[in-house]
Amino acid sequence: MKKIFFSTLSLLLFIGGQTVLNAQMQDTDTDDNVNYKWSFVAKVGSGDDRRLTTISRDTILASGEEFKMMVNLQKKTYVYVVYKSSTNELSVKYPYSFDAPMELEKNFYIPKGRSWFKLDKNTGDETFYILASVERLIDLENKLSEYTGAAPEKKKDLVAGIVTEIKEIKKKYRTYSTIAERPISIAGNVRGTKSDAVDIDRIDIATLATEISANNFYSKTITIEHK
Repeated sequence: MKKIFFSTLSLLLFIGGQTVLNAQMQDTDTDDNVNYKWSFVAKVGSGDDRRLTTISRDTILASGEEFKMMVNLQKKTYVYVVYKSSTNELSVKYPYSFDAPMELEKNFYIPKGRSWFKLDKNTGDETFYILASVERLIDLENKLSEYTGAAPEKKKDLVAGIVTEIKEIKKKYRTYSTIAERPISIAGNVRGTKSDAVDIDRIDIATLATEISANNFYSKTITIEHK
């Protein structure tokens, strides 16, 4: 009986040890599997008070002020930047195309090149939904594609469905938490202040990036109160 007992105990310990080891391996596999660099920068003020500021949370910008974003994938990560304007219109700012091949360690600017978005005279809330997932968000892509191809009179109703889909995705992944949002570098003294060392019309906003690391999923919603 003792031999049987000890054999059974040894087997249970072995199985338990393998389970812990497998769990540890799975945790290791998912650690930081969402990883990308991100910049969201605005040119604010006017005249001698014109300066750069980084945007990481809800903020206020005025008509005529400009902003620009950058995404750089460090690992295979599906990043989506969806914009809802003050006039309740939607557009996908990133990726440029859902069918484009994923490229790592490359700067993708929003808008492309040296251009910046400039806030027009239509005041109100401008909302950016940023989502990053280790899995492709096919349902969201399909809804966004449907919106893009819809007739103008149908788009208003589709907006509400897309916003609900984003909320459902965030709810689905709410158990995952961000590991880190780490500023990579600060060029001169540009985070919200003037600097003679920085030409704000020529700066590469990639130098102001934050590195985002998370397990499986990350999301943030940033609203600009456009005055």
